[in-house]
Amino acid sequence: MSERTSLIQGNVAIARGAIQAGCKFFAGYPITPSSEIAETMSEELPEVGGRFIQMEDEIASIGATIGASLAGDKAMTATSGPGFSLKQENLGFAVMAEIPLVVINIQRGGPSTGIPTKASQGDVMQARYGSHGDYPIIALSPASVQESFYMSIRAFSLAEKYRTPVIILGDEIIAHLTEKVTLNSEEMPEIIEREAPEVSPEKYLPYQRISGGVAKLAPFGQGYRYHISGLVHDETGFPTNDPEEAKKQLEHLNNKFAPHKDDIIYSEEHHTKDMDTLIVAYGAPARSARRALHIARDNGYKVGLLRLKTIWPFPEEKIENLLNEVKQVIVPEMNRGQIAQEIKKYNPHNKEIMQINKINGEPISPDEILELIEQEG
Repeated sequence: MSERTSLIQGNVAIARGAIQAGCKFFAGYPITPSSEIAETMSEELPEVGGRFIQMEDEIASIGATIGASLAGDKAMTATSGPGFSLKQENLGFAVMAEIPLVVINIQRGGPSTGIPTKASQGDVMQARYGSHGDYPIIALSPASVQESFYMSIRAFSLAEKYRTPVIILGDEIIAHLTEKVTLNSEEMPEIIEREAPEVSPEKYLPYQRISGGVAKLAPFGQGYRYHISGLVHDETGFPTNDPEEAKKQLEHLNNKFAPHKDDIIYSEEHHTKDMDTLIVAYGAPARSARRALHIARDNGYKVGLLRLKTIWPFPEEKIENLLNEVKQVIVPEMNRGQIAQEIKKYNPHNKEIMQINKINGEPISPDEILELIEQEG
């Protein structure tokens, strides 16, 4: 694909980013407001030698995606709301079995069927804790159509690099927004391919515990035969009840991102060097926050913005450092304050955390944020 500028929708940008990253398999089930991702993949994936399958439900969709990844393909599924709930058991399986894949959740109003055609950010905590047990997860949040394209590529690279599911937590506003996008620009994220094992099948350990890294995943059907299980397992992949082996495996699973936080966690700062008030935002509300910031700055208010691009792992060190520099924090979210509650955990000096929350499907406007900035003065 040569570099070109075009007008495309957020969901289409995610799909095309996935194809650019080398995705060769998509399994999904139509659900508002993510359906355009499946539609685009059904049309464009076969053109690059990939396969699209419409499954009977969301459980089967992520199951097929796991199978395709194990066979060596970069694989993705997309959903929203109730469909994301249905994916949680297999999402936990993919975490335990360390299977790279990308899961798109275009958030909509909930719970249950909720408001299918309206925006929400109500699945932030579900993305982190939706499956049972202790486990890590990577979740990213785009705030523009251009970023949706880039973030889709980045999600695949993170999935392959760390042998993990990666979630893109979109929202209906960005998903259905149409903006100018430059494809194949100089800002294109690195595309990471899956590396083959360097040892013979006889010596291969699919879950070898490598300090600061992960074992290379051999595709099924290429001479490497190994066991995959959702049970706690040893380095061969076979289940074990040995407490020491269980401890080693689960510690590896839960700590494998820790040495790589600088690679995984990324964000964007605006005017944070001389601020009294910090806005922390992500997704669609970050666009309103940035507009409010510029107006407030023009009116003499010392306001800064931290836009979260990585939601999980949570950037607690950056939050702590920035909170040390301000009097108060404003957190606009299309939920009841899921990230605001997380920020409160990393507020050692008890700075005031002010929330702007909407759960009725309507966007948060710049004026609402500006009003609170001016009110606090």
